Formats: sequence, C-alpha cells, structure tokens
Amino acid sequence: MNNGKMHIIPLGGLDQIGMNITAFEYNNDIIVVDCGLAFPEDDMLGIDLVIPDTAFLEDNAEKVRGFVITHGHEDHIGAIPYVLQKLDVPVYATRLTMALIENKLEEHLMMDKTERHVVTVGENLSFGSLCVEYIRTNHSISDSCALAITSPVGTIIHTGDFKVDYTPVFGDPIDLSRFAELGSRGVLALLCDSTNAEREGFTNSERTVGHAFDTIFSENRKSRIIVATFSSNVDRVQQIIDAAEHYGRKVALEGRSMRNITKTAIEMGFLRIPDGLLIELSQIYDYSDSEIVLITTGSQGESMAALSRIASSMHKSISIRPGDVVVFSSNPIPGNEKAVFKVINELSAKGAKVIFQDTHVSGHACREEIKLIYTLVKPKFAIPVHGEHRHLMAQRDIATEVGIPPENVFILSCGQVLELDRDEAKVVGEVPAGAVFVDGLGVGDVGNVVLRDRQRLSQDGIVIVCITLLPGENIVTSGPLVMSRGFVYIKESDEFMDEATDVVVEALNKMRDRNITSRVKIRDGIRDALSSFIWKRIKRSPIILPILMEEDETAI
Repeated sequence: MNNGKMHIIPLGGLDQIGMNITAFEYNNDIIVVDCGLAFPEDDMLGIDLVIPDTAFLEDNAEKVRGFVITHGHEDHIGAIPYVLQKLDVPVYATRLTMALIENKLEEHLMMDKTERHVVTVGENLSFGSLCVEYIRTNHSISDSCALAITSPVGTIIHTGDFKVDYTPVFGDPIDLSRFAELGSRGVLALLCDSTNAEREGFTNSERTVGHAFDTIFSENRKSRIIVATFSSNVDRVQQIIDAAEHYGRKVALEGRSMRNITKTAIEMGFLRIPDGLLIELSQIYDYSDSEIVLITTGSQGESMAALSRIASSMHKSISIRPGDVVVFSSNPIPGNEKAVFKVINELSAKGAKVIFQDTHVSGHACREEIKLIYTLVKPKFAIPVHGEHRHLMAQRDIATEVGIPPENVFILSCGQVLELDRDEAKVVGEVPAGAVFVDGLGVGDVGNVVLRDRQRLSQDGIVIVCITLLPGENIVTSGPLVMSRGFVYIKESDEFMDEATDVVVEALNKMRDRNITSRVKIRDGIRDALSSFIWKRIKRSPIILPILMEEDETAI
C-alpha cells in the first residue's frame, strides 16, 4: 500500500462495543490508535476475554512505529499485553493511562520488555511521515485525549471516547479552542466517538452525580452504604469519597481492580483522599453502619465481581443485611441487563434498598456535543467509530446535518481499508480482522468450532460409547458401554440407554458383516446410528463420542 496515500484500517471497535483499535498507514509508517479488548457475549462459553486479530500488524511489523493510546479504559488498553507478545513496538500514553497499562504489563511480566513513553497534552510525536498531537478531552476517566494525526495528505482527528464537560471533577475542560484551530487550518477527516450518537442534547457533567450522592448520603444517614461503579471511573470514586468525608464515614474498597486503580490514582495525584478516611475491608465491622461506605466493583453484574459475590452470599467477609443501601453508579452495558437485574433482585430479596437511578452520567458525547465538534473541526470526510452499527448510522445522520456530503461519510467494517488523499476517499480492500478468544492461559486456541461444540454440550450434552476390540479386527471383547453427561439422567432412563446400547451393537454387527475394520469408519458408523436413533426418539442432538480401545487398553 505504498502509494503516497493515507490508509485508515479499523481492526476492531466497529459494529460492536469495545475492542477499539485502528491502524493509520502512510507509505512505510504505521501507527496504531488504542488496543482494547471486549468482554465475551453470552454464547461465548468459557471465554474470558476477546481481543482483536492483529495479523495485519504482525505481517507489517517492520512498519509499525508505535501504539498511541487515548485513555485507560479496558476497551482501549486491555489487549496491549497480549498483542505486544507478538509485536515489539513502543507504547505512548498520558500519565494515568500509562500507569494503568504498566499494571497490566507487570501482571504479564512484560515491563522490562516493553518500551514506554509518557506523553503530555499538547505534545507532538513524530513517527516518520506521521505526526501525532495529544489534545485534552473529557471522559469518565482522567487523562483522556483526542489525537490529531498529521500526514503529507492532511490532518486526521481521532476523538477517542469523549464528552464536553465544562465542570470536570478533575483537571481542565476539553480544549475546544485547539479543535477550532485545527479546523481553521483544514482537517481532512474526523473519526468521532459514536456511542451516544442516538441521544439528543448534551451529556451532563460528572459533577451532577456528586449532587445525587449528597442526597443519598443525607437521606440514609443510619444505613451502611455500598456503591458499585467502574473501577476506572476515578472521578466517580472521588465524589463518593467526598460525600463520605462530608458525612463522617470511613471508606473501604473491594474488588481487585478497584484497589489497584485507586492505589495508582492516589500515587499519581488523580485521587485525593484525606488521611485516615480509607480503611481496610477487615476493619468495616469496627464501625457502625452509619460510619461505613463500601466502594466495590460489579456494577455490570459480572459473576465473579465483588458485588455479585456479595449478593449471592458467596463473599467471604461481607454479607448483605436488611437496611443496607446499595447504589449502582453505572448504566448496564448493552447485553449486561439480565445479569445486572439478577444482582438487584438478589440484593432486594436480602432486604437491601437498591438505588440505580440518577447516580450515573455517561462519559460519551450526545448529539449536540458531536455537532459541536464537527462544527469546530469542519472535516472533509467523516468516519464514525466506536459503536454498534446503529450508533455509527446515527452519527452519519449528524454529519450530514452539519453539512458533510453523504458521499463523504464512510461507515466502515472492521478490516476494511479506507484510502484517502487531499481530494477523495474510497474503500480499496480488506485486511484480516476479527476476534481472538482468550480462555485461561490460552490465546487464540479456541475458535468457532470449539465454541459450537461448547454450545452443543450446554444444550444437548454428550453421549460416550466405550468399546474394546481385538487388535486389527471388528470383534468386540468388552462393551459397548454407553454413558452420558448433560443428556439424560441415567438412573431414570435405563430402558432408553439399553435401547441405545442395542443400536450400537446392531451397528457393529452390520459393519462386521461388511468386513469393516477401519477404526475411523467404525466410529463414524456408531455415531451415525446412535445420532439417528436419539433424534427419532427424543429430538435431541448430543455430541456423540465413540471411544475404541484395543485389548491392551490403549484408546484409539
């Protein structure tokens, strides 16, 4: 693709929430904006994390100059330790973002192997023919930035996740004047956050949540208060701590990510906690309920998160008592609603008062803020990013409302290559893109075939047939023994299992009459006969696993 034109290649983050990663290529230089993960969907059984397929970057490793990160949320940094195991390139990020990345690198024992550069707002980074400037924005985590990427064909702005907050809890408001300056000089393309593009108006300031907390603390002075929120929302944690200090309460933290991120934020000055306010979890029973606030993870109903374990009575040291007040300071991410309401119901059944309204504001821009950015930047081309297809389409409508010709708005799919010069933009091809599954310590060793098997196992179970044969012959010396798991309860299905055994015997006899001794053909014959019998009898399709052994007890 060395033709003197810019190529924008999204490898994730389109038609989905999460896994944000985009490559920008000009001749022999590639920079990568963000490197995030996504959390598994309900049908991804046993999968822990989903990371992007970076085969394109690996194939062009000699051209990749660095990963340039906009902010410290998991959907923008979570895949870095996995991807850097295949790509030895430097990472650039602002202070808090880099500290959170370093926490991950330490967990993966990669600190000594990874080149890292802390960037300040306004700083310009040179990557061969490309230059990147960090621009201050606001989001639900401090130190968030947009990027201005300058190339020989023009300037491209990537907003990252953002909103316009004139009264942020920490730091300064978004640098709208810099967006305007760049717009006055001419911007070739804008890649803009689409997450809230369907919502009218403006996103409220983070400070409005502080007022809601003040009301909750004031109205529940005698109750123990438990607040669940995203561990990365440092500004939200700050407002909970401010309310606790005002009402004379001690604060305890629960959840590994909550403790780690809070510790990092305190050390770097992004979180201000008065001396003596923070206590260990083991100390909460040294105080009355009216003196305690617990800040915990699990606002999305994650099964292993602290709040879920508390709600299900699985937590080793915290139990819900009647009169407790539990605050959900987040909105359910699409797909998590069922899990969240399950936790709410469990908490309510134990006598807790659950509050989940007016305790959260989004970190993403609504329609009027997006219009503002377009008006300031005046891009020639618009490329909606970060969101499901409906979000991308909603932003396309915004772009055309503010005067961008419809033919200059590009709704891309992951892997598509958008080629730009000063005059035109067009899709010119595709590169490999998709999802790589992380299952325990395995990365990429679970694919769609394995997932389909897991789904079948979860729905219909498995039937196992064990048979011992004479070596090289089709003569049964032991069995067949038919067993099942997740299929039928054997003690109550003796007759059915006996019939299944007879079907296997009959299939073996037919194959012996035809002088079939191939173990592969015998397995297939058993599987076909048993599958047909089970479907005719009970309309189920379990996985059928024939195990053939020789007399020396070696499975084949």
